[in-house]
Amino acid sequence: MLEAVNPICPQLEGKLIMKNIITLKEADASAVYRPELDLWANRLIMGKHQELNWVKFKPGSKYPLHSHPYEQVSVVVQGRMLLTVGKDVREVGPGDMWHVPSEVTHGGEILGDEAVVFIDVYSPASEGHDGSITYYE
Repeated sequence: MLEAVNPICPQLEGKLIMKNIITLKEADASAVYRPELDLWANRLIMGKHQELNWVKFKPGSKYPLHSHPYEQVSVVVQGRMLLTVGKDVREVGPGDMWHVPSEVTHGGEILGDEAVVFIDVYSPASEGHDGSITYYE
């Protein structure tokens, strides 16, 4: 199997190559900074029915309130944040998980001096269409 340098846009000789097994170190090393959202992101796997993403927010930043047409299940890998999903608000940290139904507003405030890293699974896959996201802040 050919190795992709960046799983977010892994092209080699015109062919899309995505790994089936990705380490956290690989996800971090190949993440892309998105200045418009002040975060690092990595679309790790784009499947037929679901999508796997890695996201990192720096200390003191915000996970902007937004919604989208696909469901989201997430797990915190590192750091702490005050998370809002619909009307629920809770502090979450490593190992904590959440579910966001389709079109439900969600986001958060990064807490403490450590970056927050979490993994998202979207279903169905967003197919890379960030235009389907509505931001509220």
